Amino acid sequence: MVRGDYQTYRRAALICVVGLIIQTIIALLILIYSTYSGDHAARSASILFGSGVIVWVMLLFVFDQHRRERIESMEAEQYTTAGGASASAFSDASDELHVAARRLVFIQKWVIPASGLLFAFINIFAGMSRLRSWDAYSSAETFTYNTNILGAMLAIGLAIGVVGFIFARFVSGMGKVPIWSSLRAGSAQSVAISMVGVLLAVAAFMELSLGQMGLKSLTPMIIPIGMIVLGCEVILNLVLDLYRPRKPGEDPRPAFDSRLLGLLAAPDRIAANIGEAVNYQFGVDVTGTWFYQLISKLVLWLVGMGIAIAWLMTMLVVVEPHERGLILTNGRVSSPIYSFGDRGESDIGPGLHIKLPWPIASYETPVSLSRSAGKQSEVRTTTGVRVLQLASNRPDADKNEPIIWTESHTSREKLNIVQPIQDTEESNFTAGSSQQSQATLSLVAVEVPMHFVVRDVKLFDQFAGPGQREDLLQMIGRRVVTQFLGEWSIDQILTHNQTPMLGQLRTRLENAFAQLNGGQGPGIEILFVGMQGAHPPLKVAPSFERVIAARQNRESMIEDARRIEILTLTEIAGSVELAEQIVGQLSGLESDRRANSGSTQTAEAELEVQKLLETAGGEAGERLLDASAQRWTRHMTERGRAVLLGGQQLAFEASPSLYRSQTYFDALLDAIENARVYLTPSDLESLHVRIDLMDQEAGTDVFAPEAGVDMNQ
Repeated sequence: MVRGDYQTYRRAALICVVGLIIQTIIALLILIYSTYSGDHAARSASILFGSGVIVWVMLLFVFDQHRRERIESMEAEQYTTAGGASASAFSDASDELHVAARRLVFIQKWVIPASGLLFAFINIFAGMSRLRSWDAYSSAETFTYNTNILGAMLAIGLAIGVVGFIFARFVSGMGKVPIWSSLRAGSAQSVAISMVGVLLAVAAFMELSLGQMGLKSLTPMIIPIGMIVLGCEVILNLVLDLYRPRKPGEDPRPAFDSRLLGLLAAPDRIAANIGEAVNYQFGVDVTGTWFYQLISKLVLWLVGMGIAIAWLMTMLVVVEPHERGLILTNGRVSSPIYSFGDRGESDIGPGLHIKLPWPIASYETPVSLSRSAGKQSEVRTTTGVRVLQLASNRPDADKNEPIIWTESHTSREKLNIVQPIQDTEESNFTAGSSQQSQATLSLVAVEVPMHFVVRDVKLFDQFAGPGQREDLLQMIGRRVVTQFLGEWSIDQILTHNQTPMLGQLRTRLENAFAQLNGGQGPGIEILFVGMQGAHPPLKVAPSFERVIAARQNRESMIEDARRIEILTLTEIAGSVELAEQIVGQLSGLESDRRANSGSTQTAEAELEVQKLLETAGGEAGERLLDASAQRWTRHMTERGRAVLLGGQQLAFEASPSLYRSQTYFDALLDAIENARVYLTPSDLESLHVRIDLMDQEAGTDVFAPEAGVDMNQ
């Protein structure tokens, strides 16, 4: 192994001091800037640069120890040349005098790996922590950024980018010398400074000049991810160093010497660096084999063939089953060269298609944008059903419980202006009527989902730009829905009158969308327009429920009265229709009685009403029939008595004494019909009679068939 003198290591140590100063100044500068501006990415960069201070400190420590070891070796060599080694007192103590050498071995074996672990853990844990903090800021939307110092961010980024790159190139050139090879770890840290500085500068430039926030929004994630990757690489290098073969006397390569950043530090020697890394990993000269030499000669051809094949692969277009798209040649809609799948007049369907290579021709599919939990995602689908909310937002998806009026439906609820509640007598109120005062209005929240599909991809692609089509359709739809709901009353929207409303609303939406694209329409077909979840505002929901409850009680009382009416009329007249007919005839009969008292027409009308009541079968008919039967029985009884009296009169006139005697004896017979008669002899002087006054016929013989007949009569 070739070792330099102490002056060589002293120069390397001086370079490490310069690198340490630059690294520390840049880390403090970025820390101050991030503290003042609140830039999340700059704060992550300050942690990354701060961890690089460990690398420069350890390199300074190692090279300084090399310098001390060289000085100690020179002194030992001079002592040996002067003959001091032959002295008996120092003959066995020559090895004990190499204190710096043993210390150097200890540092390379334990201190350098420990510092590598510390460097890796700082970057991994800090990177993960910064990623979590950025997710919390972005989800809660509480992160604020001072846009007034974007110019300072641009200047600082460019400055540290230029300084870091120049110093990295300088240190990388020194690292080509074998005794200074450890400086490659310092050049890697300088490259990291340069890359982060350029990234911050480009993000600030794009926001200042172009107004683009894309890269600025990604830098808080790119830098922590880079820190995690760098830390994982250091741990991997440390593990591989345990199993890598090493020549005797060869200085170990520090684990914090990043191979990835080393390639960027010397881009002109990428192939040589890769070869050195391969040789170092395997411990043999892999680059000297015939296979490696063959690959190195044909590498340009292989790369060229790969690029050509990748370019020709752009001629193939695979359309998914749920897609339809357009072939654009020089910005115009064209047909594919050949199609193995579905092919329309102006678009192509599912299957394999061949077109001209990129950038001559390209394939475009309308993108559907969906927003959930504050995040926007793109779905390339054309034939699938899409849904737009044209009124209030949908309730939260995680709520599986029923939602009542007095509970919040969604975080940002939209209210629509509608007509006030109409009276029951005005149930024939139609849309557009001017019966109510314009000053009296009501508010209601309602969900109006519109389901549609894309039928003409060309028209759908032309009527608006990508990412704006659904927004434009939603704005037009909300305008139509707002105007439409304003023509209806709130009770019609909340209750049963939704079926005719949906048909009218769908027609208005189709007419509004048909005006797009110069009257050609947006190329969509509306499949369904619904109206659901209608409810009043949250604050007035309890009062509104009380009004609804009162109206329901009113309707309940009305229905109860109708039930009693139907029951009463049915009991009296047999049916409601017949009762109404009888009531009508009774009203006419009353009018006839007032006009013609006692006329024949009045009697005939009374008989007709009576017949109706009798044939109805109700309670009134039963009473009329019962009264008629009683009248007829009374009439026939009195008529029989009159005929009997006439016969008795004729019998009396024929023989008055006989009739009187016959009547007397009949009356006497009736009087003694049930009397007790006692017969006694005439010559009986003393008569003693015992009489049992018990009524022999008081009881009833339950076994006699005719028992109890007299009692029932």
